[in-house]
Amino acid sequence: MSRKYQSIIIVCLSFFLLAACSTESAKERGGAEKEEVNLLFNFATSSLDPNVDTSYVSLRAGITETLVHLNDEDLTIEPWLAKSWSSKDGQLWEFKLREGVTFQNGKPMDGKAVKASLERATKDSPAIKNALRIESIEADGNALTIKTEVPFPEFPSELVHPNTSIIDVKESDYMNKPIGTGPFAVSKFKPGTAVDLIRYESYWDGAAKLEKARFSFNEDANARSLALESGDADIVFRPEVESLENLEAIDGIKVESTSTFRVHQMTMNLERKALQDIYVRKAIDALIDRSSIADTILLGHAEVATGPFPSTFSFAPDYPKKEKGMKAARTFLDQAGYKKVNGIMQKDGKPLTLTLLTYSSRADLPLIAQVFQSDAGQLGIDVKIKQIEIPEEYMAANRDWDLTTYSNLTAPRGDAGYYLNATYHPKGALNFSGADDDHLSSLIDKLNVTVGQEKRSDIAEEIAMYVDEQVYNAFILHPNTLVAYNAEKVENWITSKSEYYMLTNELDVK
Repeated sequence: MSRKYQSIIIVCLSFFLLAACSTESAKERGGAEKEEVNLLFNFATSSLDPNVDTSYVSLRAGITETLVHLNDEDLTIEPWLAKSWSSKDGQLWEFKLREGVTFQNGKPMDGKAVKASLERATKDSPAIKNALRIESIEADGNALTIKTEVPFPEFPSELVHPNTSIIDVKESDYMNKPIGTGPFAVSKFKPGTAVDLIRYESYWDGAAKLEKARFSFNEDANARSLALESGDADIVFRPEVESLENLEAIDGIKVESTSTFRVHQMTMNLERKALQDIYVRKAIDALIDRSSIADTILLGHAEVATGPFPSTFSFAPDYPKKEKGMKAARTFLDQAGYKKVNGIMQKDGKPLTLTLLTYSSRADLPLIAQVFQSDAGQLGIDVKIKQIEIPEEYMAANRDWDLTTYSNLTAPRGDAGYYLNATYHPKGALNFSGADDDHLSSLIDKLNVTVGQEKRSDIAEEIAMYVDEQVYNAFILHPNTLVAYNAEKVENWITSKSEYYMLTNELDVK
């Protein structure tokens, strides 16, 4: 590891170690009971509302479920609350709901309840409205007829999204106690700290093996690792990378590093004047030392990214080789009309200054931001780092930034459509770049009406290649999902590639 990267990491870790640990100790809770498992997650939430919460806590904690489930092994969708679905034209869909399912208040989950839940989700979440494109829903007993605004062959896969979770909308305390169909009901919720859960005895797929569970939050990676060491947590999502060796040395602690569908990227705000120049975007892309970042910050628990999708995906194209490094970045800036004068990169007498957003709930992102700031500084680019809490909320509401170190699931339904629609379509819920490219939009619209995975993969490759040519974002790496847990206590834990399914009815203690 170079001295530069060592010093950057040490400085950053020192800063984030100052963050207060919000995890309550076992003593403060009166001692954890044998049947209780405490999972410590890296994102805090102030709301359990499953239709709008971007941390997806209600689904992850086993409170709610969706109509369609993702099989993490083969990336196919499968029945969950819906037992089957069909369509003759890709626009009019018939769903048959699973029978005998009840909400945690004992009321039946029937077509009328599901209709009300989906309508509420599309009303309260513009992202879900844009993703589902539902024109109408009709309910008849345990059957639903859903018509989309346009032919939409991949519509069922969108119903995997956690924000489409089915709840009893007549129980209106969505923020603190949503009533879902999952194996665990909310006992108590303390915003920003934890949600305490109790077993729902009438769960349709068999009552949970655990009587109780706790889904708690702490955005400090070091604090999460220490909580596992001290026994305050039983399962820790994304422990501090530097602590993995120490954790593995502890008897009974198991660490899992699993490849996933996630990408760390440098999101570019295309509404900012400097970034409207493709050569500036190319310079930023060239400056990112992906291999060093993967080795020094992720300690090898990552794959260097050449695009948004991992190389194993059928729709990940073979990208042409690019010029990288400081020399290439300087050449691109020259093409954009920038010159280094007295150590400052400038154009028409104005220095190139960039505001870079980052957030601490993914501990590697601030470190990546620091590395980029250092490298850009050598070129005379002044990068100002700004810490934010909830990236989606900040980027959507503010345009006073140029770049963001952001992490996104790119194919959580096993298909490229989700990421491409959300990130690059003008109506996309995650289009924080402000991309509005007619050619790109037409390609995405074409993908949306295409049936057959081979044909869809061909179009997705074309889109990914075009995005790469335009450098609308810079893709850094595909991080592994890291989970550490007490294997002497916890039984039947499965690290989900989609990161959706965590507290299940099969999770148990020994």
